[in-house]
Amino acid sequence: MFNRLAGRRIAVVQDQPGVTRDRLYAEVEWKDRRFRIVDTGGILFSDDDPLIEQIRVQAQVAMAEADLVLFVTDSAEGLNSADWDLANSLRSFEQPIFVVANKSDNEDRSLVAQEFHALGIGDVYPVSSLQDKGFDILFRDIIKTLDAAPSPFKEEDDELKLAIIGRPNVGKSSMVNALTGENRVIVSDIPGTTRDAVDTPITYKGRNIRLIDTAGIRRRGKTQGSIEYYMVLRAQKAIRRADCALLVVDGREGLTDGDKRVAKMSKDEGKPLVIAINKWDLVEPPDGNLGKSSPIKKDWLRILGNEIPEVSYAIKRFTSAQEESGMDGVMNAVFKAVENWNFRVGTGVLNRIVQDAQFERPLTRKGLPFKVRYITQPSTCPPTFIAFCNNIDLFHFSYQRFIENKIREQFPMEGTPIELRARASSEDRHK
Repeated sequence: MFNRLAGRRIAVVQDQPGVTRDRLYAEVEWKDRRFRIVDTGGILFSDDDPLIEQIRVQAQVAMAEADLVLFVTDSAEGLNSADWDLANSLRSFEQPIFVVANKSDNEDRSLVAQEFHALGIGDVYPVSSLQDKGFDILFRDIIKTLDAAPSPFKEEDDELKLAIIGRPNVGKSSMVNALTGENRVIVSDIPGTTRDAVDTPITYKGRNIRLIDTAGIRRRGKTQGSIEYYMVLRAQKAIRRADCALLVVDGREGLTDGDKRVAKMSKDEGKPLVIAINKWDLVEPPDGNLGKSSPIKKDWLRILGNEIPEVSYAIKRFTSAQEESGMDGVMNAVFKAVENWNFRVGTGVLNRIVQDAQFERPLTRKGLPFKVRYITQPSTCPPTFIAFCNNIDLFHFSYQRFIENKIREQFPMEGTPIELRARASSEDRHK
């Protein structure tokens, strides 16, 4: 079922129970709706396999994170004691549960599927993953249920949502406390103290801000065990909810693989990015000289530009959250980044920029000339541009970056990514 929904083979498919031990994740689109689906290990309550307990814990973590649970049963086998054991364990579960009777490959098995109503924990949906049957009805009701559910986060329309992201022990919780002016979050030297995303609504200079303090993100090789993997997913969800990401890095340690990964995560989600180089009072004691330029600050900015050029647009600020210094600079950068995230360029000006760029550096590939005939900006958040071209196959990524840089020369749009997409122009499409 997981492979069918994901559209590719990810999970190992065998008849032997318990083949899937670890959780698997995939992004799925169904009729213009995007879902993250999680395939857990098979849950058993009476088995001498020493890994069964660990599998149950991982499944419980996945369910705690989920908005809805699909309880998959087997129409070929029918209702059995393992189904009853799992159903009884889920009766106090708060999220909606759908009973999905898989292997309902024919009319007889679809009739057998109805006996799963006896479990009494949710409606039953006969499906066949092998034949791709029954999923339209299942997802129709999934969407209805999710749309009707109240949001777990009470967010105001005028709130600016700021996700504070970064590796463990870089000072994210201290940053929240500095912005709120009180100790809202536990601060500890022990990495990973904050495990869940914590929402803190504040008012800053008359603006309503919702701080989303995420658990620390470690690079993939360090995400050991279910808790660490769970923390990464919470951070990704927080970035998706946010209007801007504030990446906190440790100024003493230098840039790490984890910092780079988190920065790129914000770009992948199309969100503005501000980088706070924290604990600077420990680098240039006693107060970090936050308002003054220095050789070591210039070195840090150069390293950022060289090692994560993908987010060169990010606004960088030096801070000391523990000393509550540099917070005005950070928040002003956030406001500017979000403003630029909503920026719109006039069509006439945009086309003049691109035509001048092509005149300065014409592109010919494979003996063929490349032309952007017309460019427009259909949307913001992030600013998105569509270039109508004579041949989109000739639009090399390096030339896309050249066009993007020319747009930024006129409109820097600091703090926000921009998207440039290519489409065949109408006059060339029909040739």
